[in-house]
Amino acid sequence: MTVTVSALVSSLDAELRRLGYKDSTLFWYRQCWRRVERFFAARGVKDFSLDVAMAWVDESCGFFEKERSGALEANDVYLFRVAQMLGDYAVHGAVLRRYSRSVDKLSREDAETVARFQAWLRAADRAVSTVRTYGTVAGEFVAFTGTRGGLARCDAAAIEAFVATLTGYQVKTVEQKLCALRAFLTFASAEGVVGAAVADAVPAVRSSKQAGVPSVWDPGEVARILDAIDRGNPCGKRDYAIVLLIARLGLRGIDVKRLEFGDFDWPGNRLFVTQAKTGDRVQLPLLKDVGWAVIDYMRAGRPVCDCPQVFVRHTAPIGPFSDQDHLHQILVKHARGAHVPISEKRRHGMHSLRHTLATRLMEDGTPLEQIADILGHQSVRSTGVYLKSSLGLLAKCALDPDAPLQGVSR
Repeated sequence: MTVTVSALVSSLDAELRRLGYKDSTLFWYRQCWRRVERFFAARGVKDFSLDVAMAWVDESCGFFEKERSGALEANDVYLFRVAQMLGDYAVHGAVLRRYSRSVDKLSREDAETVARFQAWLRAADRAVSTVRTYGTVAGEFVAFTGTRGGLARCDAAAIEAFVATLTGYQVKTVEQKLCALRAFLTFASAEGVVGAAVADAVPAVRSSKQAGVPSVWDPGEVARILDAIDRGNPCGKRDYAIVLLIARLGLRGIDVKRLEFGDFDWPGNRLFVTQAKTGDRVQLPLLKDVGWAVIDYMRAGRPVCDCPQVFVRHTAPIGPFSDQDHLHQILVKHARGAHVPISEKRRHGMHSLRHTLATRLMEDGTPLEQIADILGHQSVRSTGVYLKSSLGLLAKCALDPDAPLQGVSR
C-alpha cells in the first residue's frame, strides 16, 4: 500500500498531537518534514519511500559514513529517527516504541482499564516488576488499538498488526511483551471488553529462558572504562558512581535510579536497596571505593534538587531519572572514550556489568546461593546461567567420553 509524502506527514502530525508531544517538539518535527517533502519533490517522487527518506538523512548529515567511523552525533540520530518514524507509520500506522508509555496519555476510560488490569495482577500475587511491565505493555496496546477503533473492535488482525510493530526487538523482549499482551487480553475478555477468543490470536514465542549466553566484559575493560570517566566534572562524578555501583555491587539500573539518601547507612557501611523487580529490601556492604564515589558526587557534583533520589538528570528540568530513562548510553559513552570496542554482537547495557560481576564471583568460587543473594535473584536457577559465560568453568564441566562413570554399568 502506497501513501503520498504529504498525506503521511499530515496523518503522523495528527498522531503525535494525539500522543501529547510538546509544541516545541512538534515544531522541530514539522521543520524536518518540510525538508523531507522538498527532497522528495526535487526528485519527482510523490509516494513515500523509506529508501528516499534515508537518502535525505545521508545527504543532510553524512549519516552512513559517520556511522561507519563511529562519529555519529545526537542531531544525526534525530534525523534518522525522523525518517524511521515516517517509515514505521507508513507500514504500521503507529509510532513504534513510543505510542504511549504512560497511562496519562490514554483516555480516562482506557487508563482505568489498564489500572484494573494491574490491580488484577496484584491480586494474583504477581511480582512488582511484572505488574509494572505488563501495565506498560497494556498501555501501549490500548493506545495502538485507539487508532483502529478501540479495544471493542480488537480482533486477530489488530493483534497481528501490533505484533508486527515488535520487529527489531530482542527475542526475550518480544516474548515478554507477548506474555503481557496475552495476560491483558485474558483479563479484558473476563471483563467483557474484548471477545473470548481474542487472546488465542496472540502468537506463541519459543521460550528463550536460560538459552542465551550473558554478555560480559573483561575485567581489564571495566577498569579502563572507569579510568576514562572524567571525574572533574559533575556528570563524570555521577556516571562514575553509577557504573561503580553496578559493577561492584551488581545493582540493577532501575534500583540505582531509585536510590535515595536514606538508603545509605554511612556509620554501618551498609546500603539498603528495595528491588524494583521483586519488591524485596536487601542489605549490601557499602564498599569503600563505592561509598567515596557516591560521597564525591553528593558533595561536589549533584545539582541542587529537592528530590530524595541521589542520582538526577543534569539537564533541565533537573530531577530524578524516570523508569523509562535507560542508562546504557552512559556506559557506551565512556566505553568509547576508553577505546573499548563496542560490538553489535554483544549487548552492552548496564545489565552487562551485573553479568560480569556474577561471572567473576562464580569463577572465584563464590557459592551460587551467595551470588543469588548479591544479585537479588529469587532462584539460583537464574544465577546458574552465568556458567555459560565462563570458558574456564565450562571446561571444568567437560567430560571425557571414554572415561567410565562411577556407579554406572555399561
